[in-house]
Amino acid sequence: MNNSIAVVVLAQAVVYGTPLLYAALGELLAERSGVLNLGVEGMMLIGAVMGFWAVQRVGGPSGVGLAAGIGVAAVAGAVVATIHAVLVVTFRANQIVSGLAITIFAGAAGLSDYLGNDLNLADQPARHSFQPVLPDALQNLPIVGPILFGQTVLVYASWVLVVVVGLYLSRTRPGLNVRAVGEAPASADAMGLNVAAYRYWHTIIGGAFAGVAGACYTLSITPQWVGNGLVTEGAGFIAIALVIFAFWRADLCLAGAYLFGAFTALPFTLQARQVVNVAPELFQALPYVMTIVVLVLVASGWSRRRLGAPAALGLPYVREER
Repeated sequence: MNNSIAVVVLAQAVVYGTPLLYAALGELLAERSGVLNLGVEGMMLIGAVMGFWAVQRVGGPSGVGLAAGIGVAAVAGAVVATIHAVLVVTFRANQIVSGLAITIFAGAAGLSDYLGNDLNLADQPARHSFQPVLPDALQNLPIVGPILFGQTVLVYASWVLVVVVGLYLSRTRPGLNVRAVGEAPASADAMGLNVAAYRYWHTIIGGAFAGVAGACYTLSITPQWVGNGLVTEGAGFIAIALVIFAFWRADLCLAGAYLFGAFTALPFTLQARQVVNVAPELFQALPYVMTIVVLVLVASGWSRRRLGAPAALGLPYVREER
């Protein structure tokens, strides 16, 4: 039963959806503050390479090395996000141009590849990688075993973060403040809120989440470093579309991430089962097709209002002299 295509795909959907979920939660925090971060892909690549480097260099038990890897990946993503925040918050640069420039610089222009090659990370298996943490008895339970209990600590931590981010944005005063900053920054400023500080912090924290998302690939899904952007393969852009798909809600980011994860896992499962009457390339293209559809739908102002986008998303805030 646990070897059926449905169970295998659902279990793998959680695996492949986890980095998307981390990246989407980070993007959600940034966008709720009014900052559109199209540099998620670049931040994921930097987090992936630096997290892998930390695991290869830090000695000691597996837990210590993996904790160091996740911590370094988060810091690396936050550093790159700080660059984006300085450009769009302080210098009021175009948010789309800044984000795309970061992704090109980190990916296509080769910063992540340079780091991987200079640090001699290519063609090396990870010294440590995340493995399922719960007992085999739970993992072998029918149907729910592989799906819910055969996962790594990264998966369970992402579930906790969904709850934390959701409650933060809807039930705490700082969370409500950041939503006010994203909706009406001038009004928030008049209330005494520091618009720039809120945008800085939430963009940086979002970058840290993206760094962890990248490390999910090199420390869990495929525990090795591969250059030319092949580690993430555009997952950062899927995460951006996922936030829109989830109507800027943390709980729906979870469901959407696993839906996109299922599309990613399906072709591999079909290939392993030698299902030859369906072209695997069709399913591999589905996440990207859905990404394009979502971005097209949100392109109009009417769609953005209907979907619940923050009103000031992507708009620089210029404080009026008083």
